[in-house]
Amino acid sequence: MPATFTRHQVETERKDTGIGGKPPVDRRPTGGGGGGDDDWENRPSGRRGPRELLSRYRLGILFALAGDLMFFIALVSAFFVRQSAGHFDARENYISDWHPLSIPPILWINTAILLLSGLTMEIARRQLFHEIDVMEEWLGLGRPAVKRAAPWMIATCVLGVLFLAGQWIAWQQLAAQGLFFSTNPNSHFFYLITGAHGIHLILGIFALLFALGAMFLLRRMEMRQIAVDCTAWYWHTMGIFWLFLFVLLVFFQ
Repeated sequence: MPATFTRHQVETERKDTGIGGKPPVDRRPTGGGGGGDDDWENRPSGRRGPRELLSRYRLGILFALAGDLMFFIALVSAFFVRQSAGHFDARENYISDWHPLSIPPILWINTAILLLSGLTMEIARRQLFHEIDVMEEWLGLGRPAVKRAAPWMIATCVLGVLFLAGQWIAWQQLAAQGLFFSTNPNSHFFYLITGAHGIHLILGIFALLFALGAMFLLRRMEMRQIAVDCTAWYWHTMGIFWLFLFVLLVFFQ
């Protein structure tokens, strides 16, 4: 009697990346397009699909970034309030103790470096959602998406470290001019603003290193995508914050 074989439902479904179709059961990549509740009608009860999981992680990072936004808004508000403050001398003349300082030219280079790092970060993120590479991993052909994304992630880390080194050089240049944290209100806010942003960027570099490790250590494709995607959101936001702060320091002294 000839042997008969039955195929499991997962094997018979079309292995697509989720753009315009349904992938294997509950294996849809987090970055896939399409939508609709019907995409998840077959998933086990109480289990979240990859796309829903990504949305929840994105929501969490947005709440965290909203807190950072409020912090920088408060810092900028204090900048303008202190800028307009002063004192009266013995003759009742109002004197402002705000003394504009010359911004170190290296800040322009630092800004270009940070913008370039945003580009490399976005390329890395997109590589993990590339549908052909995702399909190859589903078919057991290795992890081509990780191999393509890793160099761009490493480049982002290097550029982030270069930006921080450039900020340190800018501090050294101000110190050489005799401008320190407590020299005058303007230098005080320069160190405060650039230092606060630098701390946030250091956290971003740690997040990059974590996401880089996650790409090689995590077995689930959607979890690797989530780690890199959330890190990209944070990194892009720090870039936008810096652009705003850079314009403030250069044009609103």
